[in-house]
Amino acid sequence: MTKLLAFGIMSLTLESELSYFTEIAMLAESCGMEVFRFIPSHINPHSLHVKGKKFDSKRKAWVSAEFPIPSILYDRCFYGEDEHSKQCLPIVSWLKNQKDITFLGYGLPNKLELYHVLKNTPLSPYLPPTQHVQDAKTVIKELAQKKKVILKPIGGAHGYGIYSLKKNDKTFLVKTEKQKQMVSRIFPNEAKLHKWLESLITKRQYLIQPYLELVTNELEPFDIRMLLQKDEFGNWGELGRGIRVGNSGGILSNLSAGGTCKPFSEWISKLPKTKAEYITEELDYILSELPHLLENAFLPLFELGVDIGIAQNGSIWILDLNSKPGRKVLLQTRPDLKDTLHMRPLLYGKYLSQLEHLERKNTYEKTLSH
Repeated sequence: MTKLLAFGIMSLTLESELSYFTEIAMLAESCGMEVFRFIPSHINPHSLHVKGKKFDSKRKAWVSAEFPIPSILYDRCFYGEDEHSKQCLPIVSWLKNQKDITFLGYGLPNKLELYHVLKNTPLSPYLPPTQHVQDAKTVIKELAQKKKVILKPIGGAHGYGIYSLKKNDKTFLVKTEKQKQMVSRIFPNEAKLHKWLESLITKRQYLIQPYLELVTNELEPFDIRMLLQKDEFGNWGELGRGIRVGNSGGILSNLSAGGTCKPFSEWISKLPKTKAEYITEELDYILSELPHLLENAFLPLFELGVDIGIAQNGSIWILDLNSKPGRKVLLQTRPDLKDTLHMRPLLYGKYLSQLEHLERKNTYEKTLSH
């Protein structure tokens, strides 16, 4: 009987993305694999075994088990500011340095590091001007020049902690979205805004960008979410693209913030032909460049979520890059991709394990020949 390849999925809780992991596990046996999932902090540093869940393909259910750390790992840990995140981060870094463990993807650095790397590439024109918020003065100075700016956490995800700031004649309007609700606050003067900004940026690091009018004619924030993944031969390809639309007057189009989505084809078909062709060509160009630029600068990746904004003046902007993208937009707009989306991590994992095996075999043969 052929030994099944151990495929491990890591997350910060055992409830995280459970339906996605189960769909993957249901297909694993057909790829000659078995699936385990676990929390990094549950690894025993002495035995290098971990307590977690193993998918029982006969019962089609997850069962509690203790097992060696799988040799192929899919990292789906979303870190926050909490203590558990801080505990798991160094463990995952340690795992990434183990020679006998291969990650599907090694992740991307924070938004500021990404900006500094891509700024020196042909994709520079698509990046909104970005700078680190050193102190409240940085923000007030930018507001004086631009009248409207956006603050984003350097390490943020899912749109959390994003603020829009607008300078009126004498007052300042600050907006953010919490629990799918728009929260606004007016500061009567610069001193009050300064005090609030100082308290905000002592809690976490922020970057500042000009406010771009990335809205529909109904003033709903919208963007294009595109998903790229590697296939069973290690080649990059686009799986699909969809449109995310937020609430009118809001600042986020994220589905987690209450946004909705629609097929890209439906949206683009309503545009004038020349505009539609221009946008499609630009998007194709960005996607053809991005993966190799990122992998040249950082470690290998498996998948990439690319969020693109299109301003009312027609300019095209790379808003965010995510090495641990969600799948909601594609599953809702392209349900026909369901099996492909769940099979891809397994097929790429299998490709990596065969690559590893080949490399080890070559090293062994070289040793014998000396």
